[in-house]
Amino acid sequence: MLELAVLGLLHESPMHGYELRKRLATLLGAFRAAFSYGSLYPTLRRLRESGWITQDEPDATETAPPMTGRRGKISYRLTPEGKERFAELLGNTGPETYEDTGFGVHFAFFSRCDPTVRLRVLEGRRRRIEERRESLRQTVNRATERLDAYSRELQRHGLEAAEREVRWLNELIASEQAGKPPSVSYRDTSSSEASDAAEQQVNDK
Repeated sequence: MLELAVLGLLHESPMHGYELRKRLATLLGAFRAAFSYGSLYPTLRRLRESGWITQDEPDATETAPPMTGRRGKISYRLTPEGKERFAELLGNTGPETYEDTGFGVHFAFFSRCDPTVRLRVLEGRRRRIEERRESLRQTVNRATERLDAYSRELQRHGLEAAEREVRWLNELIASEQAGKPPSVSYRDTSSSEASDAAEQQVNDK
């Protein structure tokens, strides 16, 4: 997934390594725990050796301050073969694209995906989260007496998060099936909590 993320960012424009690090942290967001800064430069080296990216030496006008011992910045750019590799990775709809990190990186580049690819990934992700939701629901129902209050609350929190993501995925899938981009809206926190509470009351009945 790091390979896909790097190729996708360089598809937009050439970047220095430090800029790539910052963009990756922003891109991966909640999934950045799976990204190690120490793995970036080995990945860049491997991509370069594969012919998918190339590096430009520092411009003569972009020298580091004297007496600092630092070198100018190396810029990385995508090659034509790298663009083909990016398209190949982006077209993947295998099980790894349904997992947290794989889905997050794919979703970040959804605007470049074929609509059929987007729909397959979204449907696969929904199945995966529905499985997670049902597993959590069974755990909560079975372990009510065996778990302490804090452990039960943690399980409940995970269950609610899974239910919210399933609703979100349903909305995205409906938009894709209608041939429309997702509508960007920022729900008011208080109204969102009230809606979730009302839904929970219905489920409890």
